[in-house]
Amino acid sequence: MLPLRWTESSASCTDPEDEDLSDVDGRAAPDLDGGGAPDPEDSTRPADGDVPHPSVVVRTSSRRRKTAVAFWENGQIVVVLPAHVPQADRPGLVDRLVARVLAKRPRATTSDDALSARAALLADRYVRGVRPTSIRWVTNQGKRWASCSPQTGEIRISHRLRAVPGWVLDATIVHELAHLLHADHSTDFHAVANRYPRQHDAHVFLEGYSLGLHTAS
Repeated sequence: MLPLRWTESSASCTDPEDEDLSDVDGRAAPDLDGGGAPDPEDSTRPADGDVPHPSVVVRTSSRRRKTAVAFWENGQIVVVLPAHVPQADRPGLVDRLVARVLAKRPRATTSDDALSARAALLADRYVRGVRPTSIRWVTNQGKRWASCSPQTGEIRISHRLRAVPGWVLDATIVHELAHLLHADHSTDFHAVANRYPRQHDAHVFLEGYSLGLHTAS
């Protein structure tokens, strides 16, 4: 678990995922919310796990008493906790809420901006920190899952991958990022692409997925 760094910020709640905190400290938390200005505190950190997730911003508010809430905002997950929640309880609570939000809306990270952020995380982990000049979703790739133009540094991802598991999308992104270093499918290219541990699994998945799409059409 990464340490949380608290700074002041503010935001509105949209698409919330609440958790009842009645027994967070072993007793009922009285609802004393009588109004007053919010008292938010933020912490931005990457969500834990093998697969990179969007940024997680953690806020606390003195106005919130009985529930914690998590929601999407500008391509990141925002978690708001009551200020009375003990520090020791916060990391586990945040992780549970983030997991719920990701399970509820697995495609919510599929904007071009979120795709770019995801590619940056993967590049730093697996592909020497390279950066494409752009990476975006496209709807005109019916035969390829993705493509890369090493000369311009542009990467395009087929919209058909919006529905696949995150690790399959990640494997595809790493594959294309590797092409920024090696334009061909040489041994050197595969040495880079295969740093992502589930590259072969993703290839097998996409073969079956392609067959399923073809059959459905």
